[in-house]
Amino acid sequence: MLIIEQNALEAFCASLKSCEFITVDTEFLREKTYYPKLCLIQVGDPEGNAKAIDPIAGDLDLTPLYELLFNKNILKVFHAARQDMEIFYNLTGKVVEPLFDTQIGAMVCGYGDSIGYDNLVRNITGESIDKSVQFTNWTNRPLSEKQINYALGDVTYLVDVYKHLTEELDKRNRTSWVFEEEKVLTAPETYKNDPHEAWRRVKIKTPKPKTLSILRELAAWREKRAQDKNLPKSWVLRDDTLADMASQAPQNTDQLKKIRNMPPELAQNHHGEKLLKLIQSAIRSDPQTWPKPKKKKSVPPSVSATMDILRMLLKIQCAENDVATKLLISTDELELLAMEENPNIPALKGWRRDVFGNDALAIKRGELAVGLKNNKIVKYTVTDNTDVRD
Repeated sequence: MLIIEQNALEAFCASLKSCEFITVDTEFLREKTYYPKLCLIQVGDPEGNAKAIDPIAGDLDLTPLYELLFNKNILKVFHAARQDMEIFYNLTGKVVEPLFDTQIGAMVCGYGDSIGYDNLVRNITGESIDKSVQFTNWTNRPLSEKQINYALGDVTYLVDVYKHLTEELDKRNRTSWVFEEEKVLTAPETYKNDPHEAWRRVKIKTPKPKTLSILRELAAWREKRAQDKNLPKSWVLRDDTLADMASQAPQNTDQLKKIRNMPPELAQNHHGEKLLKLIQSAIRSDPQTWPKPKKKKSVPPSVSATMDILRMLLKIQCAENDVATKLLISTDELELLAMEENPNIPALKGWRRDVFGNDALAIKRGELAVGLKNNKIVKYTVTDNTDVRD
């Protein structure tokens, strides 16, 4: 069950080369690091035979495994694949594909927004997963039998989950919906943490252009240092510290030391000098290059009724089509749809337009209405006779 020798890894991977699909999961830790530390890789075949590959206890060359993961003829099945994909991208510089994410498949099949693996397994197979070792320290060796069995369960149950979901998707002709949603997971840009984009993830109370320009430089410095030292970003500097520095723009060491949660030793050493220089550089830069604050349009009172009707329509369509609300449209997009005639949003494209977008536009044009019938919210086509739309 546990592979720690190279010949065993090569033999196992060779046995999977002819599989139509394989199931994959990982155990990792990132509490004390910037990049996730890979602790275990679980791989299974379509018959539920699985092995756990130990990259810590064994001095393994993972090339045979990577050849499987990048084999275009083998589908890789994950649940909530984002972090697993990030790990393999960081190790190899390549994305795993093709893949099938059962969490996305479940959302398309009506299992709700971002359902957890244990709940999905229970709903589909009736089995319960023992989660008692889920949050153990996966870097400690040797691994216990209970840990290994738990880890293997994450790929053995995945076989039945995948087969059930693919049958449902085929019946509903929705397989293409899943692969459309997974495009972001197979895009290398998803896993590239550009330091100069890090400022976008820091909340700031007064997002003025000059303040954002300073924040951009400071956040980039923190991101690079966290990457270079493989430390959590908050261990370098906290978000609130960056935000305060950007807002107050300290000019000297004494002012820098007064910033909230600023480590005194950092303020006084060469890193403090670097931060002060970055602040001055951002202030002196061309204002035309400063980031522009995003101005979210406020929803006028006249649009609130439209929003209410669109929310009711969304509930109807999600219930009728067994699709998670989160997958169809976000709150911000719903506001845009209510305020603008034909906004450029995903809900008005592809399968989402068929499920929700067309009816939403029809409501805005006065061609469709929402009301109650037999204590249920239903849609009505607006005609002279106001017939019910089935």
